[in-house]
Amino acid sequence: MTTLAITGGQVLRPDLTVTAADVLVDQDAGEIREIGPDLADDADETLEAANSLVMPGFVNGHCHVAMTLLRGYADDKPLEAWLQEDIWPAEGELTADDVHAGAQLGLLELIKSGTTAVADMYFHVPEVADAVETAGIRARLGHGIVTVGKDDEVAREDANTSLEIAREYDGAADGRISTAFKPHSLTTVGSEYLEEFVPKAREAGVPIHYHANETENEVAPIVEEHGQRPLEYAADRGMLEPEDFIAHGVHVDDREIELLAEAGTGVIHCPASNMKLGSGMAPVQRMLDAGVTVGLGTDGAASNNDLSMLDEARDAAMLGKLAADDASAVSAEATVDMVTRGSADAIGLASGRLEAGAPADLAVIDLEAPHLTPRHDLVSHLAYAATAADVRHTVCDGQVLMRDREVLTLEEAAVRERALEAATSLVERVDT
Repeated sequence: MTTLAITGGQVLRPDLTVTAADVLVDQDAGEIREIGPDLADDADETLEAANSLVMPGFVNGHCHVAMTLLRGYADDKPLEAWLQEDIWPAEGELTADDVHAGAQLGLLELIKSGTTAVADMYFHVPEVADAVETAGIRARLGHGIVTVGKDDEVAREDANTSLEIAREYDGAADGRISTAFKPHSLTTVGSEYLEEFVPKAREAGVPIHYHANETENEVAPIVEEHGQRPLEYAADRGMLEPEDFIAHGVHVDDREIELLAEAGTGVIHCPASNMKLGSGMAPVQRMLDAGVTVGLGTDGAASNNDLSMLDEARDAAMLGKLAADDASAVSAEATVDMVTRGSADAIGLASGRLEAGAPADLAVIDLEAPHLTPRHDLVSHLAYAATAADVRHTVCDGQVLMRDREVLTLEEAAVRERALEAATSLVERVDT
């Protein structure tokens, strides 16, 4: 057994208290072995955390990592126009190499901002999986299905691809990759395909992830065509189970919140994307009060426009108060819980908490910055003041991915250069 000790810091415990302690990691098992004082002498390797906070790595519950190539490409439009006029035409030109380049850039950004796990929905998933394996983080991957505008043969092929990818890649990268069956949304995948393929996903034992209730325009068509609210429609098609999770959940009513709580289906709140696209304010405090598992996600960099979960936490706390018209809503404690344990639980991972036996997925936050001074309340600082640049070290599955701001698993300059070339070529192809 090889061991790693993160020493000299303060540790964020599962109950969100902070204590001075070292963290001893079994690197072979990828687990936390012990948390306590003076553990450096028991370790083969140490990671210095003086004047720092050791905490669970952030879990990005909903993302399209390779969309980093489209960062800043199309802004200031509502969701439907943005997708149809700009994003989908550009994505139609993406090659497998482009997706790999964009995924590497996104994973580099995630590691540098302390994220140790991500749920990603995209296409060319083998390239995303390869990038994840190299980068060293944890991921729940899946091929996004869209059937609208396609003939039956092509639509069925798309659904089959998602199912096959889920079967093939579950457990890849030494177990760091898990999978899901991923219909894009309830309005972009025909009901006949959901009714056929959801049972097949259940047989394969993989969870289901999809966008739901993101905008009012995603609610009205379901109500008009089926006479049901979207999540009632989803429940009738077997898409609200404890292992499932939805993205957004902005326009949910009380009955839908009740359905989510009863089913144990997680919700990934994406406040920055929802604000930027003018999609609305999710009733996060109402969901939390009802017992819904709520996590946070950045969505893609084209609609955010960064992948920092600390930025997302601040946005979630601020927007949650506006949505509830209550300054006490979506508290700092609730926000920090959502960005760690909440997201992990929602997407079906055991990470998101620092305790013996838990996955050794953690971030170390450097507290020696003017905006983190004084240190009255470190949970408050995480929710309201800390930034991605404050992340000092990132560890996933017991392996050091970033030490003192240097990413060890990806060559930063080469990743950025390749992504820039891919993005430039992509835009040229779209514009011709």
